[in-house]
Amino acid sequence: MKVSCLQENLAKGLNIVSRAVSTRSMLPVLANVLLETDNGRLKLSATNLEIVITAWIGAKVEEEGSVTVPARTLSDLVGALPQDRVDLALNEQNQTVHITCGRTEANIKGIDAQEFPLVPQPDQNDRIRVETAVLKQMISQVALAAATDDTRPTLTGVSTHFEESKMLMAATDGFRLSLRSAHIPGFVEKPIDIIIPARALTELGRIASDDNDAVYISLPEGRNQIVFDMDNVVLVSQLINETFPDYTPIIPKNNLTRTVLSTAEFRSACKRAEIFARESSHTARVRIEPGDELSPGSAVIAATSTETGDSLAPIDADVDGDPIEIAFNVKYMTDVLSVIDTPQVALETTNPMEPGVIKPVGDNDFVHIIMPMHFGR
Repeated sequence: MKVSCLQENLAKGLNIVSRAVSTRSMLPVLANVLLETDNGRLKLSATNLEIVITAWIGAKVEEEGSVTVPARTLSDLVGALPQDRVDLALNEQNQTVHITCGRTEANIKGIDAQEFPLVPQPDQNDRIRVETAVLKQMISQVALAAATDDTRPTLTGVSTHFEESKMLMAATDGFRLSLRSAHIPGFVEKPIDIIIPARALTELGRIASDDNDAVYISLPEGRNQIVFDMDNVVLVSQLINETFPDYTPIIPKNNLTRTVLSTAEFRSACKRAEIFARESSHTARVRIEPGDELSPGSAVIAATSTETGDSLAPIDADVDGDPIEIAFNVKYMTDVLSVIDTPQVALETTNPMEPGVIKPVGDNDFVHIIMPMHFGR
């Protein structure tokens, strides 16, 4: 293998794939990145056996070939090189890559590419097109509600449903539920129900470039995998082969109080409350009072710490319904308010023992449900 490319392109490609590199595997090759020539380009791949990320960069290929080299060593070296042409030459006998850039020379010992797991190819025919900006927003609004510990593997995933021209994502950790629907340009004839690991979707959101209009999704038959194709970058993830719990019973059918607040003010008030709520399981109280002819309605976000003090943040609100005081995990509130981009947000409540519902005002595609916390009087 003999290849030349620009330092900045190689650094960018390595940055994209490096998050899939395994750091805890017993297989040394999984700590490596696969370098191989592919139709006049340099192909970089990394995997931890749960996800595979592949990126292609422009290159001048003099000799075809492939090798795997330690990802961290290569990334650190390329990051420290000047912005110049980088020449890579493989000595096949000892699987060592000789790297030249300007006056710098280095040798990195690799492992034969044959030992690297097979990298799946995207399906060019049977695939679903989703706009990149829409998919990235869906991921940011839903993945945050997935469980992070592996005691219940199903809940570490995002339930994803395709039907006709609709896509629906749902995630829950048992304390909150995020639901996001979107229109997709194509048409899915047979309904599809899959569970995608939230970690894989978070990586997809990170690497999906706004330069690409669309992400193409395919499901290779009999492989229990999902492939996300973005022109020069492909992410492949294993699917979670479980049944997602039925979440429809916990979605409140109606409310007694609907409170409309400024998203930015509500977010700021919750962030301040979070400072004092850390020691009390992140509990903050939200006290809602309807207005009258002389004064507007209000929501007061309050948190108390026996060690450090307390915080009280009143904000104006448009309240339709009964007064209520309800407690939530304020960290969960901050999380969801950070992924809502409408100027106003609605908080719908029934009573202090029932879940609260958060919706962006003017956007019916996103619903977030938070279970209330109990507080002593």
